[in-house]
Amino acid sequence: MRQSHIAVIGAPMDLGAGRRGVDMGPSALRIARLYDRLTELGYVVEDLGNVAVDQPESLPSGADNARYLKQIAHTCARLADMVEQAIERSTVPVVLGGDHSIAVGTIAGLARKKKIGVIWIDAHADMNTPESSPSGNVHGMPLACCIGKGPVELTGLAGHVPMVNPANVAIVGLRSVDEMERLNVRGTGVHAFTMRDIDELGMPAVIRQAMHVASEGTDGFHVSFDMDSVDPVEAPGVGTPVPGGLTYREAHLAMELICDSRLMTSVEVVEVNPVMDVANRTALLAVELVLSALGKRIL
Repeated sequence: MRQSHIAVIGAPMDLGAGRRGVDMGPSALRIARLYDRLTELGYVVEDLGNVAVDQPESLPSGADNARYLKQIAHTCARLADMVEQAIERSTVPVVLGGDHSIAVGTIAGLARKKKIGVIWIDAHADMNTPESSPSGNVHGMPLACCIGKGPVELTGLAGHVPMVNPANVAIVGLRSVDEMERLNVRGTGVHAFTMRDIDELGMPAVIRQAMHVASEGTDGFHVSFDMDSVDPVEAPGVGTPVPGGLTYREAHLAMELICDSRLMTSVEVVEVNPVMDVANRTALLAVELVLSALGKRIL
């Protein structure tokens, strides 16, 4: 990443999640002084506010295998437009979730302007489809949608399918996969690095492999960071915690190495749930991780 201007975009959506609260994530991240901290790093920062999101209390949930799909697609389309406009103004999009289904909008907006790869840092694969999902929660489907598998309401938002070549997608930190979802991961060409891979190879080797995958033949890569990738001991404020995640230093090292590559085009952080948090601890960590990805150093 070479630009000095950042566009912060909030996406306060929890329509895709099974547990309420992540719609407050953008506010929690702003309260954690994201704007000020980015400015202190030397960036020119413009906070574009939040994309409009429908409220679930007044909406029909729709089909049980993809709840609130219509409303999620509308929100992601609006988010894609905001991200596309940020790219046109040569600013770096920093997107604040919200549940992980917002990534479809972020990546759609990026893919309209660039050929990108994706590093998906997450405890979950997020590669269910309505046919395979045991819950019907769309936040378990966004990566599948980005590589062209899933509801047409989402897969076509970039104007071409797939938005991202599966060969340029790397999942890092994987440790919770649904039974039928395994087939989707194995059969698409996406590169998955599980927690066992991190344990055996170490984070430096894994993240370097992931960056190679995501940058080969692309204009750079987008980083989609789900806070449940971090162990719940460090990040308790998430909707779907899974034990055995990234340590504090593993998470920071991944973002520091990503920054060193100068190949990151954009970043989003999702699934911060203040309802589940302790003294905004998870949002504070999320801000620190974004700062590491954007150049903050110990010395």
